Amino acid sequence: MCQSSAAHLKQDDFLKGALHRKHPGVTNLKTVRLPEQLQTAAQSVLKSVDVKSLSEKAHKLSNFLWSRKRATETSQLRKKAILLEKKFLEQEKDIHTDGIDNKLEDRIRKKVLSELKRTTYHRTPLRYTEDLGLMYMAARLAGGYAAVLRALNEIKKRDSVFEPYSLLDFGSGLGTGTWASHRLWGDSLKEYVCVDSSGDMNTLAEQLLRGGNEVDDLLIKQVYFRQFLPVSPKVQFDLVIGAFSLSELATLEERVNVIATLWRKTNSYLVLVENGTKDGHQILMEARDTILKREEELKHDLRRPSIFAPCTHELPCPKLMRQNVVPCNFTQFYYSLPLPKSQERQKETFSYLIISRSHEEKPQKTEHWDMARLISQVHRRPRHVRCQLCCASGELKELAVTARRHGRDMYRCARSSDWGDLLPVFHAEDDDSKNDETQ
Repeated sequence: MCQSSAAHLKQDDFLKGALHRKHPGVTNLKTVRLPEQLQTAAQSVLKSVDVKSLSEKAHKLSNFLWSRKRATETSQLRKKAILLEKKFLEQEKDIHTDGIDNKLEDRIRKKVLSELKRTTYHRTPLRYTEDLGLMYMAARLAGGYAAVLRALNEIKKRDSVFEPYSLLDFGSGLGTGTWASHRLWGDSLKEYVCVDSSGDMNTLAEQLLRGGNEVDDLLIKQVYFRQFLPVSPKVQFDLVIGAFSLSELATLEERVNVIATLWRKTNSYLVLVENGTKDGHQILMEARDTILKREEELKHDLRRPSIFAPCTHELPCPKLMRQNVVPCNFTQFYYSLPLPKSQERQKETFSYLIISRSHEEKPQKTEHWDMARLISQVHRRPRHVRCQLCCASGELKELAVTARRHGRDMYRCARSSDWGDLLPVFHAEDDDSKNDETQ
């Protein structure tokens, strides 16, 4: 059970001398700005196109990408077809009480095909040409960068000794993974490998790295562009990123194969980011299950996978257990590219997953608390704070934090936290959460 005892949070235990507003569980960022060199380069590239028309097209592309879903799997279509066939057969029996004619099979087949065509989501594949790449830049450069930076910042905040030497960015697009990683670990990163199947997107990403033209030196050194993943199974990278790329793969089989490959190439951290939709969240949970459940098949590296964020456990996602699935997502404010009709400050809603390689078995816990993730907006009320938490027990819990019940330090930490941050939840022998009443 995810419980809250009356034990007060002790500053020396959890805060470790930090201010309440900067407690160890705070992982959120303030409004994110694109690096000045990246924004200048993007504006330089976009000068060559009709920016007014581009803004309208970018808005449509952004909406399209947000509403896009996974293709229906063949196995799902087959099950649906069998159910429809039974349904239509029963209807025919009710109508033709005097017997079934010889053309029944053909008639039902046509009905089934027609219904499948009408009700099945048809996924439109995207081929990122130069024109579509420019639209994508206007639509997604700033928001995509903000989401990736927010996810990577959690590693920076919680694992201060991590200093990656190499980066692999799968589905690198415009290179936001490279820019975000360089911002956080530019002193240690010496190799950036960007893999994108679109040669035009690679060209645009390189142009941005050259300040918007094709002749200047790279602003970030040692960046290499590829259209295919490195072949050698022995090549590993300290940091592997896949941002908004798994959703570009049409089938579950393709996604599973790519995830297995990316995990093989991960030396320390694998970071996956997708849109904060139901499909985006479920794609990440597929990836999570692929790595955790296929651990015994991936014996190239004996270090076990460990869920780093946002989950605080390795149990089934409690949100997916509910009948009305609400995606596990988070938000990050950012300043957009200055284009006509665009709002200066916008909000990116995204889902993410970070898996690390653990060198050892999990150590025995000595603290009297577990970390829980704030999974929705924090509601600050007079004398109490309402928090929705995903707990280490694999359960969801709503908690009213008060100074009287949980102590002044815990209360002030809760008031200083936001959606996506971590909070300590204390162990208790009895579930007294029902007694959490507003003071």
